[in-house]
Amino acid sequence: MSEKSSTQPGAAGRAPAADRPAALRNVVLVGHSGSGKTTLVEALALASGAVNRAGRVEDGGSLSDYDEIEHRQQRSVQLSLVPVDWGGIKINLLDTPGYADFVGELRAGLRAADAALFVVSAADGVAGATRMVWDECAAVGMPRALVVTHLEAARADFDEMTRRCAVTFGGDDLDAVLPLYLPLYGPPGADGHAPVNGLIGLLSQRVFDYSSGERTERAPTEDELPLIEAARNRLIEGIIAESEDESLMDRYLAGEEIELKTLVGDLETAVARGSFHPVLAAAPAADDAKQGLGTVELLELITGGFPTPAEREAPAVTTPDGSPRPSLGCDPEGPLAAEVVKTSSDPYVGRLSLVRVFSGTLRPDDTVHVSGHGLEDRGHEDHDVDERVGALSAPFGKQQRPLPQAIAGDLACVAKLTRAETGDTLSGKDGPLLMEPWAMPDPLLPVAIRAHSKADEDKLSQGLARLVAEDPTMRLEHNQDTRQVVLWCMGEAHADVALERLRSRYGVQVDTVDHKVALRETFGGSAAGRGRHVKQSGGHGQFAICEIQVEPLPGGSGIEFVDKVVGGAVPRQFIPSVEKGVRAQAARGIAAGHPLVDIRVTLFDGKSHSVDSSDAAFQTAGALALREAAAQITIDLLEPVADVGVLVPDEYVGQVLSDLSGRRGRVVGTEQSGAGRTLIRAEVPEIEIGRYAVDLRSLSHGTGRFSRGYLRHEAMPGQLAARMREQTEIGA
Repeated sequence: MSEKSSTQPGAAGRAPAADRPAALRNVVLVGHSGSGKTTLVEALALASGAVNRAGRVEDGGSLSDYDEIEHRQQRSVQLSLVPVDWGGIKINLLDTPGYADFVGELRAGLRAADAALFVVSAADGVAGATRMVWDECAAVGMPRALVVTHLEAARADFDEMTRRCAVTFGGDDLDAVLPLYLPLYGPPGADGHAPVNGLIGLLSQRVFDYSSGERTERAPTEDELPLIEAARNRLIEGIIAESEDESLMDRYLAGEEIELKTLVGDLETAVARGSFHPVLAAAPAADDAKQGLGTVELLELITGGFPTPAEREAPAVTTPDGSPRPSLGCDPEGPLAAEVVKTSSDPYVGRLSLVRVFSGTLRPDDTVHVSGHGLEDRGHEDHDVDERVGALSAPFGKQQRPLPQAIAGDLACVAKLTRAETGDTLSGKDGPLLMEPWAMPDPLLPVAIRAHSKADEDKLSQGLARLVAEDPTMRLEHNQDTRQVVLWCMGEAHADVALERLRSRYGVQVDTVDHKVALRETFGGSAAGRGRHVKQSGGHGQFAICEIQVEPLPGGSGIEFVDKVVGGAVPRQFIPSVEKGVRAQAARGIAAGHPLVDIRVTLFDGKSHSVDSSDAAFQTAGALALREAAAQITIDLLEPVADVGVLVPDEYVGQVLSDLSGRRGRVVGTEQSGAGRTLIRAEVPEIEIGRYAVDLRSLSHGTGRFSRGYLRHEAMPGQLAARMREQTEIGA
């Protein structure tokens, strides 16, 4: 940040430690898949001395994306923590997946961090989903900076990318997003593309040359100075506009040269409070280089311009029963308040919980109180128990390096928390606390599964429980209507990773099956039915006759049973038996095996026998009567209809409306929801939106979101109902 020529890095192989919150920085890296976040983390670790060349830790393993699934899919699928040391400051780098399916990992990273680095590719531009995350950070005042990567690409243009970032992220204030350095290009290669060999500091007017593989500093040449004059003046004006010294602008406009120290101090203040967003450039080191382009500048920005944990407000807390508590300060001597931001399983260590400590100090072997998180609807039970903390460690690739403690503001991995899940609060057992949960998106893609074999069936329940304990964006459903086990996921990639983890971590092989929607049946008109159950085979026989009238009721009425028997045609003690038989048959279905609903069944006549009539006989007669009535009338198939809300940028409204119409949707209204975004409300049959989470993402280029909720059941079109019945018969 201060454009120093050198800074003492941390020693390689040593886990950085912090003894006070002021010596900590928690930074989350955000960007679309392929933007270069993981490569940048490894470059920063190399520049800091935390790893040797090519991002390898001491045992030769990779620093990031070391998970077997990540290797196989060639992309990040989980939040990774990489702690490095720079000039005595411990920096917790939180590398997040860029793919939209793993937004839960991204949200966890945002919760654990105090500042964000948005990584954008000079070759690919800014993804719409990245803008949505930027807005989330802006809403909570999180400091942000931007890093432009892939400058080596043939079509890369740093100036153009910086301009696009200013337009995309700056809003009405384009001078809130400005570069601190300009790339210094070397001679063009054989392909005509000029490589970036260094950076020119706009404030210090010094050149930082990386062409030798190690950062060196020199004065700019006479040819280089004119390249930076306009950009430097604009940067200074942008910094002064954010300064708390109102006289600074007048002095600058009067021609006074503002001291570099003053400019850097005001810049650091503006970045820390989230009102100014510097743009930097970075590139990984070559195989024989010690530092990658821009890595030192970026580390200095993090340590000098990003806030300490003590400068960020902690989440609100209450007692587990909801009673308010005073806000927490980032004090290592204060009451313990920590939060599980990620849960994972290690084949050797067992369950590991990544914890952000907001107050107090967490130590190995402490007994803490675990408070639940209110996600019971997703298969995550609430917790209100005491647990003993196991060993504390700092992750570094596949290694877990022991930590003696984790103070307020720090992050650490905690072993052996068998009950705690992602989102749970850890606090002192004598003063339990519960932190306000962070917003978590609803999983909207259903994946129906079944055990591959009997051996898998025995392990399925436990494997699923462990799976959902790790991932709060996943919901486990045991659907009683369809008799299916359903994993609700964020998208196809999320589902693939979940099933792979079931297989590789928990030894459970499952098969996916077609997801079924809970259909219903009802009468299309009134009909009468006679149930006759008469059997005589020696000894007591069976005798029961009943006559009923069935008529449809409005949707949502359920089943209504009316007794209009006169003269004792059906003895009083057997009338409940008829009703029981009718309701049992309705639950089994009539035409296609779906529950029968919204009918009134009136019992008006029947016959009995003084010896052979029984409860069982009249139950059977009631069921037979309902089936006979159904045979005389059209049975309508009812499908569930969802109340759907779709939030998309204005430019995609037409495509979304057309798509909803093709799904038999009825649009009930549209309204503006913020600048440039429209909320579309529609009623859509649930059978048509099983894959809408995937389709909307494709339709809106990753910028659309939707919500769904059950509205009602209504009659399915006749042609579609007939096709559904045919499929049911074939399946049977």
